[in-house]
Amino acid sequence: MKRAIFPASFDPMTNGHLDLATRACTLFDEVVIAVYKNPDKRVVFSWDERIAMVLESTAHLTNVRVEGFTGLMVEYAVRIGAEVIVRGLRAGSDFEGEFQMALANRMLAPSLETICLIGSQHLMFISSSRIKEIARLGGNVANLVPPPVAPRLAGLRQNAP
Repeated sequence: MKRAIFPASFDPMTNGHLDLATRACTLFDEVVIAVYKNPDKRVVFSWDERIAMVLESTAHLTNVRVEGFTGLMVEYAVRIGAEVIVRGLRAGSDFEGEFQMALANRMLAPSLETICLIGSQHLMFISSSRIKEIARLGGNVANLVPPPVAPRLAGLRQNAP
């Protein structure tokens, strides 16, 4: 059985994330969507909220397992028996960071391979940061995130003067 890990903060999960997860499900027997708890990263949603959003958003994908993790991702990946790390690329600017991360991961865990999926063209502009900014300013993000995520973002709206 080929198991892949798709790690990210998912603060929040976007349609871009869901697109990558859906496509990864066609390539692997099991995809573990791993929600990272980084104590140094300022997030809007709690770890439990992020896990819940991913669970709800991927409930229709039969070969997905959603888990939270802390610590070094490659150690977690090896522990769960993953063979592949799935990452997404939206633009050329993503490549350099993902390239460096893949090389570091290979040094730390040579048994893991990294596969980068190119984001679908109509979703390439989507990022969690941009979505949170739009939501804070009162914009409609319903077409940028899975249905379970949109209501949670409504609470981010700032009171405009």
